Amino acid sequence: MASRDPNSPILIAGPTASGKSALGLALAERLGGVVINADSMQIYQDVPILSAQPSVEEQARAPHRLYGHVSPHEAYSVARYAADAEAEIAAAQAQGLVPIIVGGTGLYFKVLLEGLSPIPDIPEEVRAHWRAEAQRVTAEVLYAALEARDPATAARLNPSDRQRVTRALEVIEATGRPLVDWQREAGTPVVGPEDCRKLVLVAEREALAARCDLRFDKMVAGGALDEARTFTALGVPDDRPAWSTLGLRQLAAHIEGRTSLDEAIALSKTATRQYVKRQQTWLKRHMMSWNAVQMEYSERKDDKILSIVDAALKLL
Repeated sequence: MASRDPNSPILIAGPTASGKSALGLALAERLGGVVINADSMQIYQDVPILSAQPSVEEQARAPHRLYGHVSPHEAYSVARYAADAEAEIAAAQAQGLVPIIVGGTGLYFKVLLEGLSPIPDIPEEVRAHWRAEAQRVTAEVLYAALEARDPATAARLNPSDRQRVTRALEVIEATGRPLVDWQREAGTPVVGPEDCRKLVLVAEREALAARCDLRFDKMVAGGALDEARTFTALGVPDDRPAWSTLGLRQLAAHIEGRTSLDEAIALSKTATRQYVKRQQTWLKRHMMSWNAVQMEYSERKDDKILSIVDAALKLL
């Protein structure tokens, strides 16, 4: 049931390149709102092009928060996101503005609506041990350690996701309980599920794939290669989440002479389409009750977004 409070948060979820940012900005302009990021790559500095952060011009049209505010050397946690988002939502409402939370990271929306599991603080010596191990051994060895100690959590994780595998190892060692057990315990929502308006963007898969390809070509034309070159010079450790920015590793491989530019672009587009497929599966599974906004794409972008805004407003 939609809230009647005109300043209640609006949540806009959708896959990469679906038009979330354009819709969020248009609604912010129409309703008097603040756009708050819910994309786990757009929070990082130094990758504004490849992570598709709103441009300087777009951010000048309405307030934007939690974009490019974290160093890529850091491993930004879901807990930190929950705290940052809660503060920005409260600040927007205190100013009489509508918080419009926009992104494609399902875990961020999950923590906003369900809260964090009550996992105790991990002792620093345990945290330091496993982070050192994550640097010392391969992802396969790290994952095998988790499989041996916590097979239930391991079964839910990608073996190459060092950050989450390391977190699971920290939890099982510090608490003696699997991470999945802790995750079953309810937390305190940042946004009450009945106190917000929820939109999920849906699009025909082939049209969205073509849009992803076109957008990546525009990124390359707009300086993505130079951005990747600058990023590689920063010395960001290989296991930091910022390296998961779509296209970054592929362009870095070209910069290092391991692939041609054409191959790097093709691999980046493939990785993007695979990621979008996973996003769509997650959204379909977890956001069935959200109001769906059907996205249609044309060259007349301004006309199309206005009609989509009108359709979205009817659902709020």
